[in-house]
Order: sequence, then C-alpha cells, then structure tokens
Amino acid sequence: MNELEYKFSGKNIETISIYYGLFLITWGILVMLISGTSSPTALIPSFIGLAVFSFSYLAVKLPSKKKLFMHIVVLLGVLIFLGGFRVLSNMEDLFGAKFWADVSQIMMILTGGFFTYLCVQSFIFVRKNR
Repeated sequence: MNELEYKFSGKNIETISIYYGLFLITWGILVMLISGTSSPTALIPSFIGLAVFSFSYLAVKLPSKKKLFMHIVVLLGVLIFLGGFRVLSNMEDLFGAKFWADVSQIMMILTGGFFTYLCVQSFIFVRKNR
C-alpha cells in the first residue's frame, strides 16, 4: 500500500471495494434464502457484487490497469445507487408483498451512494496529490 493514498477507516479504496463486492454477493444470497424466493432477480446484488469484487481484485493484482478497473468499479457503484431508486415505483405497497425486494433496493440506494461517494473522494485525493 502506498502511504499517499485515500483511506477510509484505515482501508484503501481497492480494499473497501473488495469488501463491498463481498457484501453484495452475500446480501443477494441471504435475501434469496431468507425470502424463500426462486426468482433470479433476488440475486441482482450478488451479480453486481461479483463484478465489483472482480474489478477491484484486478485493480489490486494489475496495478498498471488500476485506473481503468477502479473507474469501472465506481460506474458500478453509481448503477447500484441509481438501481435502488426502483423502489419508488412501488410506493403504494412499500414493504408489502415484495418486502425483501424493497429492503434490497433501499440497501442499494444507501450503500451504493456511500460507496460512490468514497470512490469520488478517492479520485479527488489522487488528483490533488499527483
């Protein structure tokens, strides 16, 4: 790890991204198991989390391509954040028949927004310290 890099809670953005990807993978699987649904849409966070994890891992393993991979990761973060707003289309039955879908979408808004914020802060930090 470089001494001159953005850190949050002592972790650099690549490590945070790997953890976030693992969180999303776990979330999707747990929601599918808890809700008892067989719908593959319950695994959407897992699929996106797998992509976040994969590109973050590649950023660590291939430092020469880190910039490219981390830009892909932040784009995925933005998509997670925006995808969560689908919950607004179901406001009349919020936390009703599709309780776990609503919870997952709110989770995506909150965590995707915060993750994107951290990524942008990291990009700003790197740009200022070139």
